Amino acid sequence: MLLTTRQLFEKCYGRYAIPAVNVFFMEEIHGLFAAAQEADAPFIVQTTPFARDYAHADMLLSMIAAAARIYPRVTYAIHMDHGYEEHIFDAIDKGGYTSVMIDASHDSFEKNVARTKAVVAAAHAKGMSVEAELGVLAGVEDDLTVDAAHSFYTNPQQVEDFVHLTDCDSLAIAVGTSHGAYKFSGGQGLQFHILEEIQQRLPGFPLVLHGGSNVVPEVIERINAAGGQLKTDAKGVQEEEVRKAIPLGICKINIATDTRLLWTMVNREFFRDRPDEFAPTTPGKIFMEEYKKFMLKKFDLFGCTGKAGDFGDNIS
Repeated sequence: MLLTTRQLFEKCYGRYAIPAVNVFFMEEIHGLFAAAQEADAPFIVQTTPFARDYAHADMLLSMIAAAARIYPRVTYAIHMDHGYEEHIFDAIDKGGYTSVMIDASHDSFEKNVARTKAVVAAAHAKGMSVEAELGVLAGVEDDLTVDAAHSFYTNPQQVEDFVHLTDCDSLAIAVGTSHGAYKFSGGQGLQFHILEEIQQRLPGFPLVLHGGSNVVPEVIERINAAGGQLKTDAKGVQEEEVRKAIPLGICKINIATDTRLLWTMVNREFFRDRPDEFAPTTPGKIFMEEYKKFMLKKFDLFGCTGKAGDFGDNIS
């Protein structure tokens, strides 16, 4: 069942969160859809401009459509993550998505409002949801790098005006997370006092947590033991933080770094232990199974296992 993110958030607000997972290639899509069908859990499959440049938008959307046929009992949305106008309007015009994100968070408040309003008008005309962003996250995602000195938390005093002026359907906020593998190296964690004030000012409005990966130390250790050279001082979003954030309005939690680390761990260990192998399908099968296990745990953590039934026949 293909829905908009707005339809997903209407059911999950305050009860559970929906994982929004970035995908680049077939094995990830298989693992994600297989896990969701087994868990009976709603989810959001995301593509970034970087992924579209890598695989081509038609290829990604075709693989997602094929997965929906292979796993017919899934409830999901298809989201364009971190898009700029050239990507977003292309996605709106050509179709295939049910939701888009306009990332104008680096602009002034006024320019962010203006750019977001234009996207909202175009997307809503096609029945698509729009995610906007207020506040800037540090870190690295795809080809986007933001130094910590240029990041800042979302100002709770601006959120009401922003949502009213733009008519966006959900809002990504900066409350202490960061993109990439080197999160929370200072140990600060989520800033719940900011999140609580934002929810008080926007009661019932869906909030989005970017940079939601956990960055499990054991995975980093296994990668490095198999020849990797990743830093070991990273700390992602902890499970107790996720559980605390969901009742405060966090409806969508983005996941990308954890799945990349999982791919790296599987492939480094496989070729270390099997130097005689060269066929991509064998580690690919291992990765799909590990990916499925990973997502089943995320569905449980976010509280959305068994919740696909909430949506009945509410097809977008």
